[in-house]
Amino acid sequence: MQPGDQVQVSQSVVVYHHPQHRGVAFDLKGQQGEVVTVLNEWKGRVISPTLPVVVAFGKFRAHFRSDELAPALSLA
Repeated sequence: MQPGDQVQVSQSVVVYHHPQHRGVAFDLKGQQGEVVTVLNEWKGRVISPTLPVVVAFGKFRAHFRSDELAPALSLA
């Protein structure tokens, strides 16, 4: 996955910080977004984060494992 790729959440991922559902469980499965960054280094040092893929859904961002995401199907 590279920044700019369109992806879809393929597994059930429950978050509690979604702006429209704050404090309530919200499942992101099926949502489509854009990869913002893939975290693999910090200050020039290699890191291994648990949730390295940052995906933006409009203004809302969330972190995922790569196996929780799939390429988004284009309708073009």
